Amino acid sequence: MTTASEVPPHDSSYLAHADEGDADSTALPLVLIHGHPFDRTMWAPQITAFAPSRRVVAPDLRGYGASPVVPGVTPLSTFAEDIAALLDDLGVEEFVLAGLSMGGQIVMECYRQFPERIRGLVLADTFPAAETPEGKKTRNAMADRLLREGMRGYADEVLRKMVAPYADAEVAAHVHRMMTATSPEGAAAALRGRAERPDYRSLLTGVTVPALVVVGADDEFTPVSDAEAMHAALPDSTLQVIDSAAHMPNLERPEEFNEALAGFLARLDR
Repeated sequence: MTTASEVPPHDSSYLAHADEGDADSTALPLVLIHGHPFDRTMWAPQITAFAPSRRVVAPDLRGYGASPVVPGVTPLSTFAEDIAALLDDLGVEEFVLAGLSMGGQIVMECYRQFPERIRGLVLADTFPAAETPEGKKTRNAMADRLLREGMRGYADEVLRKMVAPYADAEVAAHVHRMMTATSPEGAAAALRGRAERPDYRSLLTGVTVPALVVVGADDEFTPVSDAEAMHAALPDSTLQVIDSAAHMPNLERPEEFNEALAGFLARLDR
């Protein structure tokens, strides 16, 4: 296992990632940030759909997928710095940045750190508020539990909130595989860092690029009301509610999700 002392804090060279599509395309690159506790394969339908027309980059965040695990605490700011370093290495200067759930909060942190590089935001099934005192206790208790018990019990419990009970069986199996394959140490570090995240609500009111807000109609983790509040706060945003989907509409209803994203990207490309 890679330890914190072995991995430079923001050296992106160790991050596993997909880099698909035409690097010379005039279309804006699309960067996809996965949620917790998943990996870059959650974006498979979007990579397939959009790589033929533009460059698509999807990293495994530190602690997830094929990227090394850094135990301890991983703040959202560290994830954002990793992403900036990776895109520097890949020569991606300006891009559209999309994230789901924790990935959406990382997108907000990226906009806080380097807004001049971001041409559009996609915020899917996420919310901008800081953690409550009770939420901090819950996240830290879950981190302790994952370190003690591993991922399977948690994955079994939350699967039918991550994807709706009526979701396609293979989609549910994919989500469960991602969760159970995640390192407990990496997941715990992210949970502890996420517990201390800042409040991004005021940041949203100052966003100067277009935004697409997407949410599954049946999402229990981040309900439609959260998406509506972000849509209201953002100066230039479109809200898309995906019917018959829960927390992962990009996998549960990829055609509808991709249609909304395609329209947004076409606007930005123009």
